[in-house]
Amino acid sequence: MDIVKKVSELGLALPQCPAPLAAYVPAVRFGDTIVVSGQLPSVKGDFSAYTGTVPNELPAEKATEAARICLLNNIAAAMTQLQQGESLKLVQMQGFVQSAADFHEQPAVLNGASELAVQILGENGKHARTAVGVSALPKNAAVEISCTFQAIPEEVQFTGRMNWIEG
Repeated sequence: MDIVKKVSELGLALPQCPAPLAAYVPAVRFGDTIVVSGQLPSVKGDFSAYTGTVPNELPAEKATEAARICLLNNIAAAMTQLQQGESLKLVQMQGFVQSAADFHEQPAVLNGASELAVQILGENGKHARTAVGVSALPKNAAVEISCTFQAIPEEVQFTGRMNWIEG
C-alpha cells in the first residue's frame, strides 16, 4: 500500500515529519513496533488555528479537524522509521482533548483521526484507542495524539504465473 498515494487520493497531503518541541525524538522503533511521540495539529510548524479549550474556545468540529492533522503528523513521523518494502499498521491511538469541564465528547472529536486512519490504511487502520479530556496541552493545542504502529511487509498481489505486481 502506498500511503502517500492514498493520502493524496483523499485530497490531503502528508506533511514532513514535525520537529520536536523539546528534548525527544518524533518516533522510535524497536523490532517491528514504532512508537510516535505526541503530535499536535501542526501545519508546517503552525498550530494557531487549532488552539484553546473545546468547545468554549474551539468548536468540536474544528477540534475534529485538528485530530485528523495530528494523525497525519503521526503517520509522517512513523514513516521515518520504515525500511524498504514496509508499510504501517496502526495498533493504538492515545488522544487528548483540551476540554471544558462540562465537555464529554472527546471520543467524537477523536473519531476524525480514527476514521481517517481507516481511510488511509484500510483494515490496517483499525486500532485500539484511548480518548481523554485534559485541562491543558502543550502550546495551548486543542488536541494531541500519540500512536503506536507495527511495521508490516507491503502487500504484494499475485496476478498469474511470473507476473507479480505491487499492491
